[in-house]
Amino acid sequence: MFTRLNTPSLGGATQWLNTQPLGLAGLRGQVVLVNFCTLTCINWLRTVPYVRAWANGYRDAGLVVIGVHTPEFAFERNPDLVRAALAERSIDYPVAVDNDYEIWRAFGNRYWPALYFVDTEGTLRDHHFGEGQYERCERTLQRLLGTSGDLVSVEGEGVEAAPDWDQLRTPETYLGYGRSAGSGPLAFRDRTSQHELPPALTSNHWALDGSWTIGAESVRLDEPGGSIAFRFHARDVHLVLSPGSQRAAPFRVRIDGQVPGFAHGVDTDEDGNGLLTDGRLYQLVRAPGAVREQTLQITFRDPGVAAYAFTFG
Repeated sequence: MFTRLNTPSLGGATQWLNTQPLGLAGLRGQVVLVNFCTLTCINWLRTVPYVRAWANGYRDAGLVVIGVHTPEFAFERNPDLVRAALAERSIDYPVAVDNDYEIWRAFGNRYWPALYFVDTEGTLRDHHFGEGQYERCERTLQRLLGTSGDLVSVEGEGVEAAPDWDQLRTPETYLGYGRSAGSGPLAFRDRTSQHELPPALTSNHWALDGSWTIGAESVRLDEPGGSIAFRFHARDVHLVLSPGSQRAAPFRVRIDGQVPGFAHGVDTDEDGNGLLTDGRLYQLVRAPGAVREQTLQITFRDPGVAAYAFTFG
């Protein structure tokens, strides 16, 4: 049985994408799924195939999906980046840009991604945080819509692919001192400092090489040729990056000192070369076979690049 709760407002949006401004009161008679997201979140990216399929599959039954983009990092406040992310993911449903966290606070939300289910009377009936439980979420939609039937068939590709949970042993890791768990060189804060990679890294630890500034959100390269190394155990490696003032910043990836070959991610080639063109999540590695502990090193040619968080799959 659902618990009826007061439904918060969407009135705090700084702008809307894919639509004119919307309010839940004007959507009475339709079931609304509110999806909190931020464009660099790997957990949100892996839920996109399901939410996109629900938006398309249940639209004629009366479902309206509304995305709420609340930025995790400062550069994600740029609506052009959000618009580009929606186009890349083929998301055509309405999205509220929540740069001031007004909608986030109205819902009392704390997570990316988050789903809130609103019935035809405008009442909040259920919620779900994070990845997983897709069958339960879709059955909730069917119940609210008064429909039934087979569940949608979803196969995520690229960064949208489901993680290999059985082999995933390295946690999400923030590089800025504001949210870091302390595995990196965090003694140097808000000032340029020189770093050198150690001879070896222990599991799930990272280090810098070259001239970097460690800020609250990110580490920023101050001189050409700097590197970040990470000792990980996972199938996939992603890194949230921003080019800063650079229009395009080349980078190079090595795994245990070698080119990645068939283990390259969607944003690198077999030789480990990639190009940082805008602020987003970049997939550096996707191991095609057995997963083992390895060391990744990413090197940037140009200064100004900022790195925010590693995520794994």
